[in-house]
Amino acid sequence: MFISKIAGLAFAAGALTAVSVQAQEVNVYNSRHYNTDRVIYETFTKSTGIKVNIIEGNHDELIQRLKSEGASSPADLFITVDAGRLAAAAKEGLLAPVTSPALEAVKVPANLRDPDGAWWGLSSRARIIVYALDRVKPGAITTYEDLAKPEWKHRVLTRSGTHPYSLALTASMIEAKGDEATEEWVKGLVANLARPPQGGDTDQIKAVAVGEGDVALANTYYVGKLITSAKQEDREVAAKIGVVFPNQSDRGTHVNLSGAGVVKTAPHPENARKLLEYLLSPEAQRQFADGNMEYPVNPAVAPHPELTKLGSFKPAAVNAAAFAAHTPQAMRIMDRAGWK
Repeated sequence: MFISKIAGLAFAAGALTAVSVQAQEVNVYNSRHYNTDRVIYETFTKSTGIKVNIIEGNHDELIQRLKSEGASSPADLFITVDAGRLAAAAKEGLLAPVTSPALEAVKVPANLRDPDGAWWGLSSRARIIVYALDRVKPGAITTYEDLAKPEWKHRVLTRSGTHPYSLALTASMIEAKGDEATEEWVKGLVANLARPPQGGDTDQIKAVAVGEGDVALANTYYVGKLITSAKQEDREVAAKIGVVFPNQSDRGTHVNLSGAGVVKTAPHPENARKLLEYLLSPEAQRQFADGNMEYPVNPAVAPHPELTKLGSFKPAAVNAAAFAAHTPQAMRIMDRAGWK
């Protein structure tokens, strides 16, 4: 009997230890592939003792994985670089609304968070127009709509239309202008392309610098990275281009975001909430700003000085969830217009 009790106590202690160890972790399904983020997770672990397990993948693949795993999914937090994917995960019922005094105290702008708390923005980036300083006069292009005008024939550069950044911009245009006007805009933009869409945003900027096109769409953090690069050739590229924050006289510049949502079936929901709170803290937001040249969503944290030098701007006030809802229609419009 005594031996039996000891064995039972040992089993119970072992079970409690296992639960305790398991509780000191958080599993992140992550499509943000930036090395600088490792510092953020390492610092969180040092300060809380909670180990961060990162499962990397494409945003759409991770969403599909969450759906197929269902209640047995190990995922606690879903992080991605596009409002459309966050909205899709929320629409599928994969994310649990979450808030806390710490989250609310950050005062994330209303357009960079889900109205119901299903996801929270972590950092933002503006979709700007880059132009060649030696071939385009300042003020010659001021809006996204200008990219479709005849004077820019064979002068526009952009990445693939299937990329989330392109889809999000078109979805924001649908929100602002409607389906018909957006389709005409996409047709005009495609007709003005200097070459078929190829490469990433940095490739578009470099192509402008060498004269393959005169204007290009790019996210602000790519410009910031070129400006602050350790490579002289990158800094030389940055010196040859100017930037335009489009639509300052009307709706404002399109802004997309990186964001996170707590998974509805999270095995460690409290740890997920703690990590989300930390990601919005001044310490982590400083890393987003300095490590990856993104705009912090925490108003208490200033952008990197080099981003500030690009100029202040009025962002479009529309909630990211609103334009993200138009992503499927944006995809159809872009496919019909040939933005491949």
